Amino acid sequence: MPGKPSQTAGAQSPSVSAGRFTEGARVLVVDDEPYITDLISTALRFEGFQTAVALNGTEALKLLSENTFDMVVLDVMLPDIEGTEVCRRLRESGHQEAVLFLTARDASEDAVAGLRSGGDDYMTKPFSLEELVARIQAVLRRTRPGIGAESSRLVYEDLVVDEETFEVWRQGSPVVLTATEFHLLHFLISNARRVLSKSQIIESVWGYEFEGDPNIVETYVSYLRKKIDCFDPPLIQTIRGLGYSLRLPRD
Repeated sequence: MPGKPSQTAGAQSPSVSAGRFTEGARVLVVDDEPYITDLISTALRFEGFQTAVALNGTEALKLLSENTFDMVVLDVMLPDIEGTEVCRRLRESGHQEAVLFLTARDASEDAVAGLRSGGDDYMTKPFSLEELVARIQAVLRRTRPGIGAESSRLVYEDLVVDEETFEVWRQGSPVVLTATEFHLLHFLISNARRVLSKSQIIESVWGYEFEGDPNIVETYVSYLRKKIDCFDPPLIQTIRGLGYSLRLPRD
């Protein structure tokens, strides 16, 4: 499945991006292919969503009964319960989460069945991650108009990143970054405390087609440290043999 956001090692449930002043929308991603759940979850976290994943219908129904979500991205072909049946059960039990179906099927009757079961939108595999994220945002604007309206800022400790104005502050002081430095910092803070490999960073910041020197990551991490970690405590940590993480240093 094509798309620019990087893959992430291992799906986690639930997983939360760096804290905003107001929490982002909570999205449950349901697909029996971990590669797909990982890729979609990473793309959504990059946009400020909170995500959880389920690999089958039974797990999805359990998570939905125990947690509050704003939206479900739901594969139709699950190994135990079809996605349309999962949606039907949700609606019968009074759940109002928005539902966007994913399927490898390309028949109009499948789209109709998904929408009739209570779905809000429908996408056919393969699809672009950019379009999927845009469709999710559109559905949420339509069904949950208050979501994400209060702030566009990501916050970790005393570091603040504004996604709309491309402004950054550390300890209340403005920090001027280049476009690439900003995108790198945005990826780090969107995945705060997670360890990100060089390949993940390259795929997210420079794109899958990047064929340059992979040491460009070290170069730009060094640039960021000079601007962000001139304040104490340093936040950009090297995890030896694994990659980088935005987190407080260990005592």
